[in-house]
Amino acid sequence: MRIGVIGTGRIGTIHAHTLSRHRDVGSLILTDAEPARAQALAHRLGETAAPGVDEIYTWGVDALVITTATSAHAELIGRAARSGLPVFCEKPIALDLAGTLQAVTEVEAAGTVLQMGFQRRFDPGYLGAREAVRSGRLGRLHTVRAMSGDPEPPPAGCLPQSGGLYRDTLIHDFDLVRWVTGREVVDVYAVGSDAGPAMFREADDVDTGAALLTLDDGTLAALTATRMNGAGYDVRMELAGERDQIVVGLDDRTPIASTEPTGPPAADKPWTGFVERFGPAYEAELIAFVEVVRGERANPCDGREALQALRVAEACEVSRRERRAVRLREITGGAASPFG
Repeated sequence: MRIGVIGTGRIGTIHAHTLSRHRDVGSLILTDAEPARAQALAHRLGETAAPGVDEIYTWGVDALVITTATSAHAELIGRAARSGLPVFCEKPIALDLAGTLQAVTEVEAAGTVLQMGFQRRFDPGYLGAREAVRSGRLGRLHTVRAMSGDPEPPPAGCLPQSGGLYRDTLIHDFDLVRWVTGREVVDVYAVGSDAGPAMFREADDVDTGAALLTLDDGTLAALTATRMNGAGYDVRMELAGERDQIVVGLDDRTPIASTEPTGPPAADKPWTGFVERFGPAYEAELIAFVEVVRGERANPCDGREALQALRVAEACEVSRRERRAVRLREITGGAASPFG
């Protein structure tokens, strides 16, 4: 199997390393908007670099992995679909619902595969939480609490292209609330604060946000995120039911300290970022993609799932700006999808 990797930045490099080691992947063709970067990575891995995307098509591949800037995702997905190629793409498909829906529609019309990179679905903690909920271990689920804390903000120049805190960061939590619980979001109320560095206000973004989601069975989900969590990288989810309560992301590297006399000590080596925290999950999602391409498993996260997470993010953005509750049915661009 030969796979083309478009984009050789941080995540593209991680995925290229995973694929280059895979026993079922014979070779890679790498390309990047900065050709020298693709050349350097290809040299380190013993793979081939292409001067551009066109060459990947003319030289021939069996599948594509897209890790470019978000602005290029939808177009690249559409081109791959028209060429009959299965695609793995980092989230999001696009920063708007129209572009996302168009790309998903092209994939579905062509009958090809689009697997989205929501890597937390492959983390053992979240997998365990999903099993606990689905097995009935927690009883009736009544409350979900989730948080995502980045230890420092991204460069100021990245903020205008990120889509904002809800679309860029909390979208992972929106996806996981649906995936773990198997329920759909029916309404949201969201608020945000831009009281941190001025670059957030200049980008019309917030550095800290919160959202209260109501699910279709009445479960309440309270989600928070910040780009200013100086203690370290902190991603957790708590699920409380009538029988039991569990937490994802609580271990000896969680950057939190107890004020109780008998509480656990602060972490000696707190998580520094998402690449370190979710490294095994990033590898697992690419291994899954190879299995999908080989016809050995079903797609674990298709474009419709990404569309639904973006609809929740859009609803939160409307809620924050208009200071009101927003029902998901107000956000056009795709209906709820059933879970397997």
